[in-house]
Amino acid sequence: QVELVESGGGLVQAGGSLRLSCVASGRFFYINSMGWYRQAPGKQRELVAVISSGGTTNYADFVKGRFTISRDNAKNTVYLQMNSVKPEDTAVYYCNCNVDGRRNWGQGTQVTVSA
Repeated sequence: QVELVESGGGLVQAGGSLRLSCVASGRFFYINSMGWYRQAPGKQRELVAVISSGGTTNYADFVKGRFTISRDNAKNTVYLQMNSVKPEDTAVYYCNCNVDGRRNWGQGTQVTVSA
């Protein structure tokens, strides 16, 4: 069983920065893609960024140039560096990882950006 645990969320002022982390633990052989999604109140969950096992990244247009996704394979960890945050970035951020061919979700971490 795989467990994904996010951390790093919180309250930040517009223009500020936050760094989210997600650690995968449990018994598994291989982590393929790792990514971040978010869900704001009343809205559907949406992709923020994803990184492949080889380091290829893909970003939603609304975060390009502001957020950076990275991973540390030795630590089974994916990061999301959030810079120049905006109030519209307020949401619960979820980690999503493809582990041994199955998608797994974390419990989410709240990010709130004040104007």
